[in-house]
Amino acid sequence: MSKESEFAHVIKENEGLIFKVTTIYADNEQDQKDLFQDIVYQLWKSYDSFRNESKISTWMYRVGMNTAINQLKKRKRMPRSVPIDQLILKQTENYDDEFEQRLKMLYKHIHLLNVLEKGIMLLLLEGKKYEEIAEITGFTPSNIGTRISRIKQKLKSQILKK
Repeated sequence: MSKESEFAHVIKENEGLIFKVTTIYADNEQDQKDLFQDIVYQLWKSYDSFRNESKISTWMYRVGMNTAINQLKKRKRMPRSVPIDQLILKQTENYDDEFEQRLKMLYKHIHLLNVLEKGIMLLLLEGKKYEEIAEITGFTPSNIGTRISRIKQKLKSQILKK
């Protein structure tokens, strides 16, 4: 299998991971598409340097989150006003309106967190263990535990204020 085919296969298998990063870090659909492309480009540029010392998904999260954070920093320097689109959740057969509303509210409050807190919550909601979150972010597992506890308290107080 050629390098290009192998890379395309890895991207296809993990495109949900990239989509989740773009959903958390981009305000609207166009920004999500741009960020998705930028992340894939950065993954391609660094694909040869992946040494299989961690899971491919861990490496992809790290590249994706770093790319998103760098893009946010660039956007902050440019004066621009963009309306925030509502998060549209795909409806399924088992649609639960109350659950969907609560989920939208949670994502709305997560969107208000700082860049690092957003990333940590994304990984936590993905079901990642503290050790893997630590590996992706570069913090220690105990530091991640402390940060998650503080973020949960912050979210809880924000939600209860409403």
